[in-house]
Amino acid sequence: MLDAVTALARGTRLAYSRGLRRYVFVPIVINLLVYAAMLRYVLANFGGWLEGWMAMVPGWLGWLEWLIWPLFLVSLVVIVFFTFTLVTHLIAAPFYGFLAAKVERVATGRPPLDDRGLARTAVDALGRELVKLAYILPRALLLFLISWIPGVNLAAPLLWALFSAWVMAIAYLDYPMDNNKVSFAEMRRRLAARWWPSLSYGGCVTLVTWIPLANLFLLPGAVSGAVLMWAEHYRDLESPVAR
Repeated sequence: MLDAVTALARGTRLAYSRGLRRYVFVPIVINLLVYAAMLRYVLANFGGWLEGWMAMVPGWLGWLEWLIWPLFLVSLVVIVFFTFTLVTHLIAAPFYGFLAAKVERVATGRPPLDDRGLARTAVDALGRELVKLAYILPRALLLFLISWIPGVNLAAPLLWALFSAWVMAIAYLDYPMDNNKVSFAEMRRRLAARWWPSLSYGGCVTLVTWIPLANLFLLPGAVSGAVLMWAEHYRDLESPVAR
């Protein structure tokens, strides 16, 4: 049985193998540009954000400041990396979808059901990313609001960690499912049905996104690993439905 760590390791080797490595260059450049812009913005504003959050802590919780400060810090870091990931996916999605299709041909010996080519994959992938954002953003906003509620926000880091793993599972495992005509609703149903492979893979990808600079080169491997996870855990779960 293929586990998340093995899938990610094998996927990374596959993404940079002969015949496939040419498809990872554009996503890496896109990630690098977004990473540089995001890092500059965060470094310029991080201190002010943290001070603003701490100023909102009521006096009666002052004795818990030693605990609230690191929890706020962790929540803020998670939110920043979460935002970075959403932005890079939106921009690089057309290339990731195309890479997933090429990997599926090489790794499984069969093409995806919807072998659309780069141009149509790019258009469809952008539309699919907007569907993902419509699902993710309201839930992320709810968690963001929870992060500001004194006392309740003590659970915010754990909730963000679980949510990030679920979002990463959706973000990456959706590429091969979209290529195989699995609707967004059906994709989420399959991920929930195999919740442990889904959350473990999403969690591994989340950890990868936290590795400075190295994540730029590992994310294409996460796309390839998602194809391997699709073939092992989700393809035969149920006949795909048309989008």
